[in-house]
Amino acid sequence: MRIEHIYRYPVKGFSAEALEEVTLQPGECLPHDRVFALAQTDAPIDPDAPVWMRKTNFACLAANARIAKLHTAYDPATRIWLIRPPEGEPLAANLGTPEGRAAAERFVTDFMGDEARGPLRLIEGKGHNFTDIPQKSVSIISLASLAALERAHGMRLDPLRFRANFYVAGGAEWADFDLMGQEIMLGRAKLRVWKRIVRCAATEVNPDTAERDANPPRELRKAFGHIDLGVQAEVIEGGAVAVGDALEPLTPA
Repeated sequence: MRIEHIYRYPVKGFSAEALEEVTLQPGECLPHDRVFALAQTDAPIDPDAPVWMRKTNFACLAANARIAKLHTAYDPATRIWLIRPPEGEPLAANLGTPEGRAAAERFVTDFMGDEARGPLRLIEGKGHNFTDIPQKSVSIISLASLAALERAHGMRLDPLRFRANFYVAGGAEWADFDLMGQEIMLGRAKLRVWKRIVRCAATEVNPDTAERDANPPRELRKAFGHIDLGVQAEVIEGGAVAVGDALEPLTPA
């Protein structure tokens, strides 16, 4: 299998950012992946010491399809988060300053309207990643498995519905599930595949239109008897990974 795409998602629930190459570190997520989140007012989170919480404590696609209409980009060097709404002026907020964070909070709160349960709070992980599972991992999806789901669903499904870090081509359908418990080389990094990814309502949202126009979990259940697509892998040994690199299973000792 070969890496076709690499993505990070700097702010939980918001736009994907394509990368050509990334360097993975042992025991960590993809660099700058889900390092910020916009917490709902009633989320019981300590902004100075965030811990894992269910996604509904934050602005997220599973509950807030509307945020897919916002096109965003984050620059780690300048800490500027650019937010472009479908209409009106964009916002360039410096997330390294209190003023910039407050501006981003107001902008997204106003855009979400009633879906924001009061003023949103921008939380920075500071070592914590706002992923859907407590363990730090990277996510991998087989495009062959996605193609099988598309045939069962009877429609094209944008891979970004599934918000993975790595999309790989080649191999048989569901071959990624055969890697469970195995070590793999992904580019120059060694990983251990440890979990299948259970899919939720976030995948119903079309990332181009923000409409709920598909139901991947339902169609996965009907066609394949599960609601899983893709796998989670723990980084064991760090290294550079680039588009075009191979995913190679390692023979168990």
